[in-house]
Amino acid sequence: MSPAFAAEAGGTTARNLTITLFLIFVAVTLAITIWASRQTKTATDFYAGGRSFSGFQNGMAIGGDYMSAASFLGIAGLIALYGYDGFLYSIGFLVAWLVALLLVAELLRNSGRYTMADVLAFRMRQRPVRTAAAVSTITVSIFYLLAQMVGAGALVALLLGIKPGTTFLGMDADAAKIATIIMVGALMIIYVTVGGMKGTTYVQIVKAFLLMTGAVVMTLLVLAKYKFNLSSLLGDAASSSGKGSAFLEPGLRYGVEVAGNATQTFYNKMDLLSLGIALVLGTAGLPHILIRFYTVPTAKAARKSVLWAIGIIGTFYLLTLALGFGAAALVGGEAITAQDRAGNTAAPQLAQVLGVDFLGGELGGATLLAIIAAVAFATILAVVAGLTLASSSSLAHDFYANVVKNGQASERQEVNVARISALVIGAVSIALSIFAQNLNVAFLVALAFAVAASGNLPAILYSLFWKRFNTSGAVWAIYGGLLAAVVLVFFSPVVSGAPTAMFPDHDWQWFPLSNPGLISIPIGFLCGWIGTLVSKERDEEKYAELEVRSLTGAGAH
Repeated sequence: MSPAFAAEAGGTTARNLTITLFLIFVAVTLAITIWASRQTKTATDFYAGGRSFSGFQNGMAIGGDYMSAASFLGIAGLIALYGYDGFLYSIGFLVAWLVALLLVAELLRNSGRYTMADVLAFRMRQRPVRTAAAVSTITVSIFYLLAQMVGAGALVALLLGIKPGTTFLGMDADAAKIATIIMVGALMIIYVTVGGMKGTTYVQIVKAFLLMTGAVVMTLLVLAKYKFNLSSLLGDAASSSGKGSAFLEPGLRYGVEVAGNATQTFYNKMDLLSLGIALVLGTAGLPHILIRFYTVPTAKAARKSVLWAIGIIGTFYLLTLALGFGAAALVGGEAITAQDRAGNTAAPQLAQVLGVDFLGGELGGATLLAIIAAVAFATILAVVAGLTLASSSSLAHDFYANVVKNGQASERQEVNVARISALVIGAVSIALSIFAQNLNVAFLVALAFAVAASGNLPAILYSLFWKRFNTSGAVWAIYGGLLAAVVLVFFSPVVSGAPTAMFPDHDWQWFPLSNPGLISIPIGFLCGWIGTLVSKERDEEKYAELEVRSLTGAGAH
């Protein structure tokens, strides 16, 4: 079967099947959301699902939150196009969980109530710290939302058979992608505003199950195609990639050695290091993951949920190897980039080829493509709902209730503001996503990780472990790390000065690295340290109380 066929979308059958499956998933999840809305009576229900989830349920939901479009579409695409180097993301995302488990999961569950800022503000002045935390949460969430929306746009273009030069319902490829981004944005706003944390969690559990099932089935089909001989799979992948043995070695995308240009080689090596640091440290600072620790009744359940999440996520990232190399071998790099330059559609294209081989003919290809695409849609919808909930919760609980109303807001007012915030954040994400369509979704998530590790992580770790830390240090750490990360991204090749940049026709870049983590994360820690030392404020009694709460859970809500 020719790779050219793999790039085709399988005609009207695929379209009809996919649209039907997608509508069924949307109908089921909306029904869950409406049911959950009837159980959502208090702020605790809206923000933390009434703290009623078991360790296993929360572990599944964390897996659902974490295995985003970046994992399924982005990593498979990067491995399919760059081989060994693409697998770096799988390793980084997985190792990051150990940092979250060892340093923050249990302590955060014991110390906070609804948001990350509850921990930071416990022994400090509320207003400045909560304002900084709200700004940081929204910034990280919007970076992460961009990745999901871009993935959704690429998926729909593949499903509807829209490539550059073709149309669907009078829309060209670009218009169809924009329409999809708007539709996904509208759905995620409905999930959050209607269902709150309960609805969002159940949607994530359903999605985690579907995604794991889809990935396992595709992995088994790829391995069966090669009679479970990994060597011949990798050999085929290398030859179909057009890059030969270099495909199976490091250095194709990251840390590339440029002959005769020692400076560029050095920058490439630093970029690889920067990406690795951002991936490993980012998870422990992601707001939408941190708030999941509040949905369980005890610290023991928080630990258990992280262990379940590691098992689910670890298995999934191993499967991305088979998906990526399978796509390289069976679809081919040319067909993948012809459909989507960043490789975001490699996994669905692989599903189509496997469907043709195992289910027979074009209808078989259309069927498997439709199923896997519906799963990918489920993935995107669940993750964007979690992200929007995290950022709207922070705006309502941290900024509105504790800064604007100085702790005097009623629960009803707070939840209403959270719902309005979800609408605004959704609209901003939709607008920004339209400009980011040339970027790989896994790469976009790595930027979100860098921003989270630069602004949130220093403040959280200092707050939990440094007695001298104070309000000034927290504010300096969050704003310093956040500003450093955002400014460096803005002046990097990601935004301008490169063919794959957000604005390829403009060039204002001066920062040579694509990921700012190597510079911005130390800046965040340094700012927190300096900010603490320049202020005389100290409250050792409050620190002692936080230490007891974080270690024992005494007094936790």
